[in-house]
Amino acid sequence: MENKEQVSFGLRKITTEQFAIIENNYDKTNPSVQLKNSLSFSLNLEKRYIKVLLSAEFHQENGPFLLIEIGCSFEIDIENWNLFYNIELNEVKLPKALATNFVVLTMGTLRGVLHAKVENTAFNMFLLPTINVTQLVKEDVSINMNSLDKN
Repeated sequence: MENKEQVSFGLRKITTEQFAIIENNYDKTNPSVQLKNSLSFSLNLEKRYIKVLLSAEFHQENGPFLLIEIGCSFEIDIENWNLFYNIELNEVKLPKALATNFVVLTMGTLRGVLHAKVENTAFNMFLLPTINVTQLVKEDVSINMNSLDKN
């Protein structure tokens, strides 16, 4: 592969891992709402999938009132996969730029799924703000066999 910056991959699967509206925890008279995000990666060796799990939790003093977690599974071309997969260490190491690209795509998907889930509810006003993904992915991402995904 001449250009290591160019990686062939495809989005193969989107899953909603978790979704909940906990109305009792929401106080509409309280304008203060906090947002927490979490990010993790897993892999499926057989399919050459990297799965990005991204979640958002809206909460107030009473606790979380809106939770969502989705997964986007990206299939990596065999030639690129072989560059990233280290058999001795039993891990896949994604370059920072590729991992960031996967997270950006997953974040956009998370926004869309959230909108679809709350579209005709009182919670439709809660949108995910723009997030600087470079703060979430600060270096190359190593995914080891402890993070296997069967899907």
